[in-house]
Amino acid sequence: MEPPAEREDGAQLVQEARESIEAAQSYGRELGQRLQGLQEARRQIKESASQTRVALKKHFSDLKGTLQKLLDERLGSLLHQVDTIELDNIKPLDECQKLIEHGVSTAEDLVREGEIAVLGGVGEKNEKLWSFTQKASHIQLDSLPEVPSLVDVPCLSAQLDDSILTIVKDQILKHGTVASRPPVQIEELLEKPGGIIVRWCKVDDEFTAQDYRLQFRKSTSNHFEDVYVGSETEFIVLHIDPNVDYQFRVCARGDGRQEWSPWSVPQIGHSTLVPHEWTAGFEGYSLSSRRNMALRNDSQASGVLYSSAPTYFWGQTLTFRVETVGQPDRRDSIGVCVEQQNGHDSLQRDQAVCVGTNGAVFVNGKEMTNQLPAVTCGTTVTFDMEAVTLGLPNNDGGNFKLRVTISSNNREVVFDWLLDQSCDSLYFGCSFSYPGWKVLVF
Repeated sequence: MEPPAEREDGAQLVQEARESIEAAQSYGRELGQRLQGLQEARRQIKESASQTRVALKKHFSDLKGTLQKLLDERLGSLLHQVDTIELDNIKPLDECQKLIEHGVSTAEDLVREGEIAVLGGVGEKNEKLWSFTQKASHIQLDSLPEVPSLVDVPCLSAQLDDSILTIVKDQILKHGTVASRPPVQIEELLEKPGGIIVRWCKVDDEFTAQDYRLQFRKSTSNHFEDVYVGSETEFIVLHIDPNVDYQFRVCARGDGRQEWSPWSVPQIGHSTLVPHEWTAGFEGYSLSSRRNMALRNDSQASGVLYSSAPTYFWGQTLTFRVETVGQPDRRDSIGVCVEQQNGHDSLQRDQAVCVGTNGAVFVNGKEMTNQLPAVTCGTTVTFDMEAVTLGLPNNDGGNFKLRVTISSNNREVVFDWLLDQSCDSLYFGCSFSYPGWKVLVF
């Protein structure tokens, strides 16, 4: 029978061996992942190089075709000019030639007739001579057509030099560049309920960007579509289905340039957060197809339009964007609440925090001293909340404190919101007394 010490040493060795095996397995998995990363990097280099070769060959082939066409068109234009000049200036020479040839013929006929008259009989001779002299007197034998001198008629030539070759050569030698990486890359993808915030940055210090262009597509789609063109370096892409992978890419346009840069390396992002939706069927409001935009309609019905579910969790950012405005009223409100309470015409009540269209901030129905700028078309109002204390149950059933930050137009109000009981998620809502207000939530 083994002594206890030897059994303990053996068990310890087995444990150490198992730990070494697990470490080796983990090490092998890490190395395998790095090999896969190397393969993906190699594939990206080779595929992008192949695509670049194809793009270069096509571009220069198209360029040669265009240049050949332009040269042919210019040659044709110059040849047409030669034909026109030749035709326009040969025509009067042809007319002059006809006139001279007619005069030569007339002179020859007159010579022959005169010789016959001179050689005729005496009686007949006088008559023929008289007739001949009469005829000759009517022909202006001293009138000669004017023939232009050689210095007065065109002498065509082509003025050609090789300066265009120098200009074209200099342009061609500088035409096109090959970049090892795009000048902009996607920096961060942040999930939002029903959306993804895409942030990008410039990675080429020598590149001066004037505009950026963002595209996205479902990973199952073959077609990218534009979602943003502008000078900002972040954008929230809405209409994102939860738990679906999307690809994003961005490019830039240099200052004073028309063409776009190469696309960034596509990044995959998705959102696990359920989209925010307004409650459908409320008489006073019309909703968009995705139910994330509410329009106060002409109905006389009043009350608070709530979210369809408590989808706002503290720790996240809730954003309202006012797309259009109507006539303001002191009861107007945009905010969050613990639960839906029918019978109220505003969120300016207990267990709710909200902002009025005049910028007033209400906590549990009481107006705060600090307020935000008045709401206008395009105003964005954000709510950020974090738990401050989790109190133990007391005689009132417990307490729960949230630190709330409401921001609008580069100003913010911060306060603590004391609730009767702990809650992880909240409803959001809005109320407007007059039609025309349209609010998007995300």
